[in-house]
Amino acid sequence: MCGIVGAIRAQNNVVEFLTSGLERLEYRGYDSSGIAVWTPNSIERVRRVGRVKLMEEAAQAAGLKGCLGIGHTRWATHGGVTEPNAHPHISNDQIAIVHNGIIENFEAERSRLQALGYEFTSQTDTEVIAHSIHYEYTHTSSGNLFQAVQTACQRFQGAYAIGVIAKDNPDQLIAARMGCPLLVALGENESFIASDVSAVIAYTRRVVFLEDGDIVQLSTQGIDTLLDKHNQPAQREIKMSELSLASLELGLYSHFMQKEIHEQPKAITDTAEVFLVGGFEPENFGANAASIFEHIRSIKILACGTSYYAALTARYWLEAIAQIPTDVEIASEYRYRKVIADPEQLIITISQSGETLDTMEALKYAQSLGIQHSLSICNVMESALPRESELVLYTRAGAEIGVASTKAFTTQLVALFGFAVTLGKMRGLVTPTEEEQYTSELRLLPGSIQHVLNLEPQIASWANQFAAKNNALFLGRGIHYPIALEGALKLKEITYIHAEAYPAGELKHGPLALVDQNMPVVVIAPNDSLLEKVKANMQEVAARGGELFVFTDLDSEFTAGAGVHIIRTPRHMGVLSPIVHTIPVQLLAYHTALARGTDVDKPRNLAKSVTVE
Repeated sequence: MCGIVGAIRAQNNVVEFLTSGLERLEYRGYDSSGIAVWTPNSIERVRRVGRVKLMEEAAQAAGLKGCLGIGHTRWATHGGVTEPNAHPHISNDQIAIVHNGIIENFEAERSRLQALGYEFTSQTDTEVIAHSIHYEYTHTSSGNLFQAVQTACQRFQGAYAIGVIAKDNPDQLIAARMGCPLLVALGENESFIASDVSAVIAYTRRVVFLEDGDIVQLSTQGIDTLLDKHNQPAQREIKMSELSLASLELGLYSHFMQKEIHEQPKAITDTAEVFLVGGFEPENFGANAASIFEHIRSIKILACGTSYYAALTARYWLEAIAQIPTDVEIASEYRYRKVIADPEQLIITISQSGETLDTMEALKYAQSLGIQHSLSICNVMESALPRESELVLYTRAGAEIGVASTKAFTTQLVALFGFAVTLGKMRGLVTPTEEEQYTSELRLLPGSIQHVLNLEPQIASWANQFAAKNNALFLGRGIHYPIALEGALKLKEITYIHAEAYPAGELKHGPLALVDQNMPVVVIAPNDSLLEKVKANMQEVAARGGELFVFTDLDSEFTAGAGVHIIRTPRHMGVLSPIVHTIPVQLLAYHTALARGTDVDKPRNLAKSVTVE
């Protein structure tokens, strides 16, 4: 959600980096973009509503050049999608800033600054940052930009990541972070800031992840000054990013979503390797995991969006395999209610980016209540949630560019399944024979998923029938109900078709009233113990003239006919069946979006990394 780039370079023009970096961040979701570049006489700015390409063309037409600059892709929060609201914002032709996050006390700050004579030209909360820094720069810091940013930041309440340049300081780029992701990247005679490593990977792999409260001053030689939240000098480790440029390119695929769906066999293999090689051992989650797991008596999982559906699936595994009480909550709800805290409860947070603000704040809330033990399931190394958590297991999905999560979701499921078996084994509930069976099923999983991917033409053939509809209903039972939820979410995210998911047994308690010939009904119907129940629910739909689209297993007994369409995935995968049945609902959403002509990778109003409330 929003993207920041910035650079200070000894020789090279920064405009090419700023525009290419913003293009790398397009997946995060945005509706306008802009850059500001230091020139000998002024700070020159170009902003445009719409895609980065429009802004890039305008910058080229203006002949914009310079060795210091900042850029931004904005996802509108305060104020509409207009050029005056686009970043960067400039105060009195002297201070330019870009900002991710939300300043919660911006109205009070706006009134204070207006009383000091500042005029506002936008509706954004960001403009108060620019004017506040300008005031400190001209009135209290004697032209010391770092000090001005430091003083101004003490006034802000909320979350922010900011990049700052000044007309009178051509040799400094200032950045600060509180609650929103921001990193520093170090090259040869050049330094960068970005909200995601993908923006800088073409220029350098040497990155420094800023922590909450950090303020940093950069020059062409690297980090000149870095203070932590206590205003004390701090050292942050330089990491070598493992992200590959190839993962950021489409290659033979039409969209990143399609590419990432097809990358799932490898992503799952990479994520499962820790269990296939090292076994279901607590050490996979951290050096002191065994002693922590021994004493927990319940689990609460906190997550948002797709990760929440992964958590709902995991609850079935944890209670069935490890026999431990498990509760799942939407993070944005948990953090705002009174909670009965249990010090012997394990908090699990799940996030693809590791920067989801509501999940991060929910974890902090749990910790404030005295809950000591936490585990993060995350796809991004060194992100906020793993750093804040006691234990961590990284999924190995690789870069996920498409806004609608695919491989991140299935790798989360693999990680959570591995955790459930590990906990069950520690509690003496998983026998050696069962452990061997789980290992075998995990080893066979990528092959089963490849089998489903081979069904893509059949699944695509359903797309035109869905594309003409405005509503859809997804049904599942038991552990496959969360997969129905995920299928409905994918369809609504990228096709804009209104879709709902229900436990199939709930049909007669309300949703059946919606069923007619205009309501396609997708059914997740694996060959498990609930299959006969699901068949009965399907009869309820058929009797009302509904059209059924059924994903079932190779070894189940179904017959296609009028109003009943069937696609068979591989033989029933037992406990891992939910992961296999995720793939067809992803492909159905993707091909329906193609048929409707929507922007698959950048669906309207959505962002990849949700770092605001």
